[in-house]
Amino acid sequence: MRKTVSFPRGATAAAELEVERPPASADLPTPLVLDLDGTVVRGNLLVETALAFLKANPLKIFMVLMWLLQGRAVLKHQLAARARVDVESLPLNHELVAYAAEQAGKGRRIFIATAANRAIAEKVAQRIPFVSGVIASDERTNLKGEAKARALAERFPDGFDYAGDARADLAVWKVAHAAVVVEALPAVVAAAGRITDVVRVFPRPAMLRAVIRSLRPHQWAKNALVFVPAILSGKLGDPAALAASMAAFMAMNMVASATYLINDLLDLADDRRHWSKRERPLASGRLPLLAGLAMVPVGLIAGLGLAALAGMGTLAGVCLYIAGTLAYSLGMKRLPILDAFALASLFTLRLGVGILACGAPPSPWLLVFSMFLFASLSFAKRHTEVAGVLERGGTEIRGRGYKTVDLPLILAIGVATGMCAVLILVLYIIDDAFRQSFYGNPAWLWGFPAILFLFVCRIWLMCQRGEMDSDPVAFAVRDRPSLALGAGLTVCFVAAWMGAIA
Repeated sequence: MRKTVSFPRGATAAAELEVERPPASADLPTPLVLDLDGTVVRGNLLVETALAFLKANPLKIFMVLMWLLQGRAVLKHQLAARARVDVESLPLNHELVAYAAEQAGKGRRIFIATAANRAIAEKVAQRIPFVSGVIASDERTNLKGEAKARALAERFPDGFDYAGDARADLAVWKVAHAAVVVEALPAVVAAAGRITDVVRVFPRPAMLRAVIRSLRPHQWAKNALVFVPAILSGKLGDPAALAASMAAFMAMNMVASATYLINDLLDLADDRRHWSKRERPLASGRLPLLAGLAMVPVGLIAGLGLAALAGMGTLAGVCLYIAGTLAYSLGMKRLPILDAFALASLFTLRLGVGILACGAPPSPWLLVFSMFLFASLSFAKRHTEVAGVLERGGTEIRGRGYKTVDLPLILAIGVATGMCAVLILVLYIIDDAFRQSFYGNPAWLWGFPAILFLFVCRIWLMCQRGEMDSDPVAFAVRDRPSLALGAGLTVCFVAAWMGAIA
């Protein structure tokens, strides 16, 4: 079978190249050529290297733009030379790799042909022992689309099969003996079938679930803290205050999801080495990095717009929360002790946003109580992570400043800060609660310290037993004893507010 295909050669007119596509020889099976991005690797190596390069210094974005103006080949070459990508942790498409291993067992030679730079492509290929060779971009040539088709036609004049995933691979399939289509859009699968024989299709996984998981909607429960000032100040009956609090809550949900995405993009290498975080959508490759990057500005703009509806004070509070979260993601999370303080501050900022939204008078008792309580929960989170590393024989947490020898100290600080929160609550009841006209019978508030003591003790008991997941807040909203304690707090508060006779 003979086909005529047009290939552009730089700035010159297109040249005609006749490509012979004979059937596979019985003596020498047709080679199988695998694309890398989105095919062998669940991800985009250009985005991976760019993120790794910018992680150390985001201001280097100007260098990236300068290289891009010189062409994609130059950009990929410069990033590959400078970025520190953890190639060993890159998520592979294990179904495709298993298929390629099966074909190699039948005597077929397996090659990788990719638009990624050769330096990083060869490192990835070393993880797949049956790969016979790598054909990749260099500092002059971006091996994509028709450029890749031309290179493969010249390298394999007797024909080859090609595994790819994108519309750019259609040019390669035109000159290939057969196609293996890997997790491509339906339109790409159909187009491939019109130009060559499709011998295998790996179905595209559902994207919606990965998108939802990456936004972490279960974490939005933390943002309910913005309603606490309205509740404690008796403003829930004020329609304007309630509407502003609701807008602030939705704004916090949007910006929190966006900042979670930023954190996951910055933590790709560390998450991929973690026993549970490696299943996150971005770390596992189930959600493309470009999709994650695109969702960040959408979430931030939507959140800031909602915050503006609640008032300029709320907008300022949300902006401060974003700045604090970025500071945490970019460096503070790697500083032991200070990282837990930063997390507690972010929880307390949620209360601050609620105060600004509903116009409640700020309560020093509430803010200080929040700092100690959420510091305790933050240390519980670190305790769980460090204990998990210790259980698996490690000595330190990747991307964090803790070592396994710090476990007793984390336990001590976490329990101490939790008990300080109980003490502050007792002092508030003694010094201030009985002066508040808001409470009909403040004697019911004495149930709060007892219930909080039991809750803090349960959290740390679960930590010590190794029965806590990575997030104590998420654990609490699923844990029946914790929910029962929360119900007890609600009963005590309602009784104190309504003036029930104790």
